Amino acid sequence: MTHREKAIEYFCKGYNCAQSVFAAFCDVTGYGEKEALMLASSFGGGMGRMRETCGAVTAMFMVAGAVGGYDDISTDAPKKAHYERIQAMAEEFKKAHGTITCRELLVSLKPDSKPTPSARTEEYYKVRPCVRFVATAADIVDKMVLNSAE
Repeated sequence: MTHREKAIEYFCKGYNCAQSVFAAFCDVTGYGEKEALMLASSFGGGMGRMRETCGAVTAMFMVAGAVGGYDDISTDAPKKAHYERIQAMAEEFKKAHGTITCRELLVSLKPDSKPTPSARTEEYYKVRPCVRFVATAADIVDKMVLNSAE
């Protein structure tokens, strides 16, 4: 199963967008499924349903850090290279969807930032575009992080 397929499967099971993307990459991040799901749980709905940065985008960045982040602060070069990658990933997502901001991605839906999650019903999946964002995020990680790490 591809990372894209895994991410979609997690989302369709009821996990949030960040959990779906981050957990789909357990095979390369070294995190166990439970750890990945718990670590990413805060970022769904644009950071705890505040509709800020899309959770799928946040998870892309988390995977990039887990796989190719920096810890050497003796020079700015590793930080610069990592931030360049993050910005390029964000731009790729913006090319596909116009923005990385959850509230702008969900502009067609009634605004709702209450902490209570929406029920995952058949209707939810019909109107919610998030599965596309999860798929795009997984594709971007495969293309821009994993392929470049080879």
